Amino acid sequence: MTITCTLFINGEACAAQGNATFTRLNPVNDVIASTAPAAGLVDAAHAADAASAAFPAWRDTSPGERRRLLLAAAERLEQRREQFIAAMNAETGATAHWAEFNVHLGAEILREAAALTTQIEGQVIPSNIAGNLAMATRQGAGVVLGMAPWNAPIILAVRAIATPLACGNTVILKGSELSPATQGLIIDALAAAGFPAGVVNYLTCAPQDAPQFVESLIAHPGIRRVNFTGSTPVGRIIAQTCAKHLKPVVLELGGKAPLLVLDDADIHQAAAGATFGAFANAGQICMSTERIIVEDRIAEAFIAALVKRVNALPDGLPGSVVDMKTVDRCNALIDDALAKGATLLTGGKANTTQMSATLLDDVTPAMRIWNEESFGPVKAVIRARDEQEAVRIANDSAYGLSSAVYSRDTARAWNVAQNLQTGICHINGPTVHDEAQMPFGGTKDSGYGRFGGRAGIHEFTELRWVTMQTQPRTLPF
Repeated sequence: MTITCTLFINGEACAAQGNATFTRLNPVNDVIASTAPAAGLVDAAHAADAASAAFPAWRDTSPGERRRLLLAAAERLEQRREQFIAAMNAETGATAHWAEFNVHLGAEILREAAALTTQIEGQVIPSNIAGNLAMATRQGAGVVLGMAPWNAPIILAVRAIATPLACGNTVILKGSELSPATQGLIIDALAAAGFPAGVVNYLTCAPQDAPQFVESLIAHPGIRRVNFTGSTPVGRIIAQTCAKHLKPVVLELGGKAPLLVLDDADIHQAAAGATFGAFANAGQICMSTERIIVEDRIAEAFIAALVKRVNALPDGLPGSVVDMKTVDRCNALIDDALAKGATLLTGGKANTTQMSATLLDDVTPAMRIWNEESFGPVKAVIRARDEQEAVRIANDSAYGLSSAVYSRDTARAWNVAQNLQTGICHINGPTVHDEAQMPFGGTKDSGYGRFGGRAGIHEFTELRWVTMQTQPRTLPF
């Protein structure tokens, strides 16, 4: 059954101008999964104008009222659990478990944002002027444009708009062309919660129209903040466009997360963390473990434990990937690695989107998989002589989002973590780990800025210097 969705502009569900639409195919069976509006530049301007008009009143809405609406939205989101599961499965091939986790964390992000409404704090700064009360205050910046991808469509779309709303901004969410109906359900939940007209807006566009469409939104004078989660090549274009229009942007981009297994690690815990981190959602997570780096002294024992665990994955895992482009990319990485001397430990090439969990051993810098993000269930095992080489290999990447270190010596692991060039590091835990209150983001080609918790307040508010003269001031003329 085809799922349909609409635009949502100024408090109303609507079609795109001219009733233009595009379709998304189910990656497993190629039947039409969803039909969505193919919005144009007029629709983009309409949404930006509506959000701009709604901003002053929303900025001045009490924190208690903003909190109430965000909490109501979390409840409405959870009430649509079954709809989300069906939509995610149809549009992206996601398992029910992954969809359920998306709903759970999406609701938690809304609740965390609700808790932030009374934590938007300022500062009184001592002034050298007698009788001058000088303050640094934070307030909503304006309209926030959020762009979220398909791989964790609920988590990442909610994250794009929840903290901005808590901070008094109005928002436009641009949905992914691969999950428009799934992300449209989020807007349904927010609309049902009762947000005022224009505060929350939703746009979808046909894939071929996206570059011009997004640039027109960024250029709109009402848009004051932008956030984007997606690939590094597209992130560069977004960054360049924002720079041209002097719009601050938060970017969460690609990853090549290393998991380091030191020679004193609990190999079974490390194998469990590597398996989960590598193959959750078929490896299609920005934090996915892409490189499993193990010290030589324990390599054979660890790899045996890892292979045993991967071969025992439950039926249906790692699940379908999003499209045949992913299959082709992963197959090419496998061919290249094997041709250059890698050893296939598990899995192998596929001819459908139901790929096997694949591990390649003896990976070297000559192989594409050393540097390229697979964003699928094909992962590299790399052997290191010692701790120092493991750290060097981990940092030999353009990316710097998540990482993990396994060691029984927590002080040793802590010191290793301090030397990893990533925005996130987990000691004795997998690279895939997300909580709504944590500062989430990367370094290097993984982007800049932080989502989550109080860090998000910094990104989505304007810091202003305001003074009040409380006694007459003597001026030079």
